[in-house]
Amino acid sequence: MTQRLSTTTDADREEHLTDGTFRDGLELIAEGVTDMVGFNLACISVVRTAPDGSQDLEVLALGGSDYSAEMVVGRRTPLAGLLGELAKAEDWGRFRFLPHELLDTEDVENAYGWVVPDLVPGEGPNAWHPLDLLVALLHDDHGNLRGSLAIDLPENGLRPDAEQRRLLEKFAVQAERAVVTHLEREELAEQVRLAETARTIVRSASAQDGLSAVLQQCQAGLVEGFRCHGSWIQTFDEDGRGSGAIHTSSSSQVVLPVELIGVATSAAQTCWSEQRTVVIAPGHPVPSVLSDAEQHAVLAFMDDIRITSLLFVPLGAGGECLGNLVLTRTDDRDWTDLDRQAALDIGHDLGRVVLNARTFEREHELVLELRALDSYKSQLIATVSHELKNPLAAVAGYAEVLESAPELAARSRSAVDAIVRGAGRLNRVIDDLLVLSKVEDPHRPLEPVPVDLSRLVADTLELLDVTITQGQVDVVTNTPEGGVLADGDRDELACLVTNLISNAVKYTDLGKVVVTVERHGSVTVLQVSDEGLGISADDQARLFTEFFRSSNPVATSRPGTGLGLAIVKRIVDRHGGTITVDSELGRGSTFTVTLPAAG
Repeated sequence: MTQRLSTTTDADREEHLTDGTFRDGLELIAEGVTDMVGFNLACISVVRTAPDGSQDLEVLALGGSDYSAEMVVGRRTPLAGLLGELAKAEDWGRFRFLPHELLDTEDVENAYGWVVPDLVPGEGPNAWHPLDLLVALLHDDHGNLRGSLAIDLPENGLRPDAEQRRLLEKFAVQAERAVVTHLEREELAEQVRLAETARTIVRSASAQDGLSAVLQQCQAGLVEGFRCHGSWIQTFDEDGRGSGAIHTSSSSQVVLPVELIGVATSAAQTCWSEQRTVVIAPGHPVPSVLSDAEQHAVLAFMDDIRITSLLFVPLGAGGECLGNLVLTRTDDRDWTDLDRQAALDIGHDLGRVVLNARTFEREHELVLELRALDSYKSQLIATVSHELKNPLAAVAGYAEVLESAPELAARSRSAVDAIVRGAGRLNRVIDDLLVLSKVEDPHRPLEPVPVDLSRLVADTLELLDVTITQGQVDVVTNTPEGGVLADGDRDELACLVTNLISNAVKYTDLGKVVVTVERHGSVTVLQVSDEGLGISADDQARLFTEFFRSSNPVATSRPGTGLGLAIVKRIVDRHGGTITVDSELGRGSTFTVTLPAAG
């Protein structure tokens, strides 16, 4: 059995993930908690140690509230006070729950960095209080505290039930893995940055993208710096076996006998523990890490590939051996003590590079898992919405039958009317969820065609004619003759236009709505202005979030699912366009959408 040596240029590796991508992963976990478990806020923090040894919690990601994120992300607060409070908390598995009545202070915001929401607590033993603390402490494999996942503002106003706790446990596991991976990467990056390298070769190569590219550049410099014939680097699997990748400085393929793979693996482990290198050459004393038979096998292999000596160097980091580096020569020059010490130093640096690459790969796997979880969320929404359609249709149908029964008492008729209204509202929510799932589906590509926005505006106004008349709203349209063509999906753009105009009509009382469609160069512009209620600056920050309803009580009194503008934003993004809002409370709103023009 043999293992084939491949050149470093033959391997295609993923690009290293940036800190920004990793923070996106943390935000995805936090948003998963808010979207799937039913909380409005989820905060992920990491432990930071100051030069004096004190520890703080630094907020890295916040899910559910963009407005709060601007104030919270990056904030650091002392860890000791929070740990003291949590010592009194109830044990909920990975989470600790501390009812507000057990807090030593009501100044939670300054003491622990948590923004206390402006929320009136509900009534009952299970009602959630704004000062309730629900925190999961995140640890590494050695039991060291590395961060926290804090949850707040349940959507139903109640403390989490058993099912919510089960889901929270899963997200805590994901958050723990993500935070530990992030901190490990930071620590390893710091080690690489501070390490005194024996050669500029490794320092410059460690900044390259991809382990294969790093090793390739290293080997080119190693061959030149050590004036040797060639080199190869073997990296071990994470289980410590020598069956991992082998990278050679040569462009040719070399077959390494399987018995030598085992010899190299064992020798590398021993050399790393003893922190030394080994020279193998004819007439050279047999190294203690090899038996006579193993030395003979290595010399026979060297003779086959026509090299006269080799320097065997272990690669590792800390107490872990991660592979080996072999430098080869075809002349009679000996390996000096300076050669051997420099090569051992490079073995340390390359070991850190390999370990760092493993960390990047773990991050990549984590991001893939998170993306799969996000995809599952979309599939779950679509599936549940479809499953609710049929029973809801039956409820609405039977309610209409009851409503038409002449013998129905007045009180019963009132109850049936409530059922019909509730079924209609649920049906609207389900329809919006299906649309949202459709426009968020990454497996459904956009197939754009020319779409006349002027025609869509006319169709929408015809559809809303009764509503416009009842509300005594004056609608004015500014559309050029011949229409304005945008490049996109007709159904999705029709949904966009309908949502914007119906919102303007709904929130305007005895006022005017102006709809304008224009083309400016390569883009089409749709603008919907109203003289309605207007939107506060705070609400504008969360306007396009799913299920967000205005804090204005006049606005919330009007029916809506809180999904319309979220759907509009997804459609605009999917079409490569932009959407902006200009609004002031009590003075109306103007929504401006730009889309690629057809042709």
